Amino acid sequence: MQKVKKLDFDAARISHGSNVIINIIFIFAVLLCIVPVLLVVAVSITDEQTLLREGYNLFPSKISFSAYSYIFQGGSAIIRAYGTSIMVTVLGTIFSTAIIAFYAYPISRPSFKYRKLLTWLVLITMLFSGGLVPWYIVYAHILQLTNTIPVLIIPYLMNAWLVLILRTFYKNSVPEELLEAARIDGAGEIRSFFTIALPLSTAGIATVALFMMMQFWNDWWLPLVFLNRLGNIDTIQNMLRQILENLQFLARNADMLGGRINLADLPSETIRMAIAVVAVGPVVLAFPFFQRFFVKGLLIGAVKG
Repeated sequence: MQKVKKLDFDAARISHGSNVIINIIFIFAVLLCIVPVLLVVAVSITDEQTLLREGYNLFPSKISFSAYSYIFQGGSAIIRAYGTSIMVTVLGTIFSTAIIAFYAYPISRPSFKYRKLLTWLVLITMLFSGGLVPWYIVYAHILQLTNTIPVLIIPYLMNAWLVLILRTFYKNSVPEELLEAARIDGAGEIRSFFTIALPLSTAGIATVALFMMMQFWNDWWLPLVFLNRLGNIDTIQNMLRQILENLQFLARNADMLGGRINLADLPSETIRMAIAVVAVGPVVLAFPFFQRFFVKGLLIGAVKG
């Protein structure tokens, strides 16, 4: 009996020691993720001369918000750009998530006759594309969407990779027997989707919504291609890119400006970090709402089946 108690005590001690080691590893991993973000924030509020003299520091000796003042000196233009980005992100996330969910559901059902054909149509888009020039001609000349909100949304409404992930999620989360029972009771495919498949697939759809939200918010390519200075529409990502390019231009051509600009007064280093903070802010605030669905949705949709 004493030997059994001793073995149980040793097992408990080993288990406790393993938990301590695992906790230390996870704490270290969390620090590896958090410290760089804190460093970016700290550098963005560091005085430029202090940064050049002391280097990057989590605790700057002199704090300055000149980088943010330089970014937000546009005032109303920045606010309009933020509003445009938020509107594009919200509308794009809603419509793209709906389209992906509607497309993925029928190709996940074994009873659907054309599921293989529609799956191959999605796969083909991942392997081949029409090319940049035809793509631009369609949106700019045929549809004439230049300098409009829809041109920032329509090109990203379909995502083949997310369709395949959500298709697999449907196959593993929505039992065919449950749908068959609903059909016997008189429910149609649309009603079965909204009353059975959709509630059971909340984690997968939330994961798709998170990916699409980041896609629309972080996009700078579409504004660069389709928005010009003749229009009044701009996004925050594109505006921040322009600010950085203007700052780099001033730094490269300071001699040509006849000394009218003092390079020491330009927050060339800190502004890069400030731009990162301004751009990532809304995504960081939105991520906690999707976090509890993210891991489950990604794993079930991509690993099983």
